[in-house]
Amino acid sequence: MGTLRLSQITKAYGTIEVLHGISLDVADGEFVALVGPSGCGKSTLLRMIAGLDSVTSGEIHLNGTLVNEVAPKDRDVAMVFQSYALYPHMTVRENMGFALRMAGVPRLKSREQIDKVAEILGLELLLDRKPKELSGGQMQRVAMGRAIVRNPALFLFDEPLSNLDAKLRGRVRGEIKALHKRLKTTTIYVTHDQVEAMTLADRLVVMRDGIVEQIGTPLDLYDRPATPFVAGFIGAPAMNLLTGTLTNGSLNLPCGLTLATPLTANGDAIVGIRPEHLTRSADGWPLTVEIIETMGNESHISGTIGGTPAIITVKSRDFPTPGDTIHVTPDPTQLHLFQNGHRIPT
Repeated sequence: MGTLRLSQITKAYGTIEVLHGISLDVADGEFVALVGPSGCGKSTLLRMIAGLDSVTSGEIHLNGTLVNEVAPKDRDVAMVFQSYALYPHMTVRENMGFALRMAGVPRLKSREQIDKVAEILGLELLLDRKPKELSGGQMQRVAMGRAIVRNPALFLFDEPLSNLDAKLRGRVRGEIKALHKRLKTTTIYVTHDQVEAMTLADRLVVMRDGIVEQIGTPLDLYDRPATPFVAGFIGAPAMNLLTGTLTNGSLNLPCGLTLATPLTANGDAIVGIRPEHLTRSADGWPLTVEIIETMGNESHISGTIGGTPAIITVKSRDFPTPGDTIHVTPDPTQLHLFQNGHRIPT
């Protein structure tokens, strides 16, 4: 069993506060990803959960027990680092069994646990090798194996795939997902890669500048982003966000067009539309083409609408030429409206 509760967690270095009242409940067996741009505080929060960094204020409960002052080794958590953190002079078996040896686990029982985990991760033939004889993907699996043999209540992953190439990242990501399905150990996973977070996690915690912008399932955040930041961060390519002036329910956009909305308050407002919800048309929003990226099954046409960066996803291979102006029409059922930094229900 592994439950986690964060209550109003703050972190300050001197007079500079980097985390501002973070609260989160994680259920037993849940996979939660902390996602956001570099410097948003997600790794700091993970280190505080592990006990590697102190809490300025607030409470951390693991399995119902307050652990603010509990040493890392006594928290029943296991952490997988970005840098693998393997001992270069030890074999794979010795690296995986180090924590068991420090805990006084009998040698025979330790060997049985290591062999079992090595089979799960496909490391049976590598147990006598040292880290310098392994590939990046193999070293990452050893780092995961070292965490798994401890059978902790909580797995903590800190950007574990950032040192791998794109193809290997996809494969190891699949291994992590399969591993969680098999072990059902509660997992907190830090990443700046929103695609990685969406494909792995049961729920996402989107962070920015030390605060939580939104918590929800991947599809919740994709379909109903709570703020313009979440709208632009979740999804690849990112959502198009056009700022206009609202007057009596009509949003006047920079492209010279007017969009009818259910909003009543006048002032600035933002309309968001995902690239796949724009289609080429004879008239509509004028998009000045700058770049065309062909992906095989689809292509991305990037440019500007009224000076604002915008992108459309198309299946057709009838491409315009950079410099051309094309017209795009949004699906009216797929518009996202924001005012004063928050989503407006529609």
